[in-house]
Amino acid sequence: MDLSLLLTLGVIHSLALISPGPDFAIMVKIATQQLRSTALATAVGISLAILVHTTLSLTGVSLLIKSSHFLYLAVQLGGASYLAWMGVGALSSVVRRVSSAGVRPANPAAAEHAAPPAPLAHVRPMSRRQGFFAGLYTNLLNPKALVFFLTLFSALITPEVKADTKMAAALLLLLLSLAWFGFLALVLSNPRVQLGLERFMPVIDGIIGVIFITVAAAIIYGLLG
Repeated sequence: MDLSLLLTLGVIHSLALISPGPDFAIMVKIATQQLRSTALATAVGISLAILVHTTLSLTGVSLLIKSSHFLYLAVQLGGASYLAWMGVGALSSVVRRVSSAGVRPANPAAAEHAAPPAPLAHVRPMSRRQGFFAGLYTNLLNPKALVFFLTLFSALITPEVKADTKMAAALLLLLLSLAWFGFLALVLSNPRVQLGLERFMPVIDGIIGVIFITVAAAIIYGLLG
């Protein structure tokens, strides 16, 4: 087993995990606005999608997709559409929050003595299943993730690399992903953290929406260029 290769893969993947992108954005959005169980399900969904990308790259399937004009075009269009849809949803959430905040209560005097809203009061609750698939689809349908893992393994995993090292690499990337996104889920889903971030939710949703739409636009721009 090539430990130096595994170390290199681990470092590169860890840097990719902590960098801002659709995975980080969806994790922050769900963890700060939903129940902890839903956030953890999202973390599992993203991590399993990464495992799928890793497996496809190690087995050569990703290379076949990338080499086929029609298959890769379908992946890019599908991924861009999904990311754009997620971005529009996040921006729509901003509009709903601003609109609800602008509505004045019928009895201002009673509103002054009312309890502050719960951190989850202004969002639509998601089930664990919905959280899982939100994480899974965000990574799995992102063509940039496919290209990242294909490039990473093409550069580092040569034909001489043994099967046990390949299996260890897939397991390592899965565990690193679970650790990072699980950490975000546990920290950001803390009720105190959610309550503290409540006033910044429109800004958070706005940034997340821009991230998703920017990535989607970059994919479409690449197709047109």
